[in-house]
Amino acid sequence: MRIMIALAVLLLVTLPTLAQDRLTSPYRHQAETGLRGLTEKEIADLKIGAGMGLARAAELNSYPGPRHVLAAIDQAKLTASREQRERIQQVFNTMNGDAVRLGATILAEEQQLEAQFRSATITEADLHRRVARIAALQGELRAIHLAAHLATRAMLSDSQIARYNELRGYIASPQMHDNQQHRH
Repeated sequence: MRIMIALAVLLLVTLPTLAQDRLTSPYRHQAETGLRGLTEKEIADLKIGAGMGLARAAELNSYPGPRHVLAAIDQAKLTASREQRERIQQVFNTMNGDAVRLGATILAEEQQLEAQFRSATITEADLHRRVARIAALQGELRAIHLAAHLATRAMLSDSQIARYNELRGYIASPQMHDNQQHRH
């Protein structure tokens, strides 16, 4: 009986705290930021043309990303000719320039959407038009990143792609496989 009373008291004490935790927004820290609809990381990534996982479908299916290929070449972990490196650098530069320009447009559209919410002037029609515009821009941004992976793959040999996949951890390297066999 005493155990039941103790449990009842414990529940009465903790339930209001649990309910309050569920009501506390995970976005509360963004309430004082300039652009509330995006995180600081999302804003920074859009400004610099970062991939943001937009080309994951390509990356995980043996279509290497130019930024990572260039890093692997520069670290002497992936062998490539000077011409390959220059061409991949061109792909990256084009992709990054386009992504930065489009990222700025997305940020401007997000700011306009938020401004209408802040001023309480947004209508249903405005909402749908703005969100459709942002979604279309995000689709263009994804296509830019995916196209760069497509172009990069066309410049690499099968063995370079396999090495890239090893470096990125998508497949085990033969050396790693041999070491594991020796341990058994």
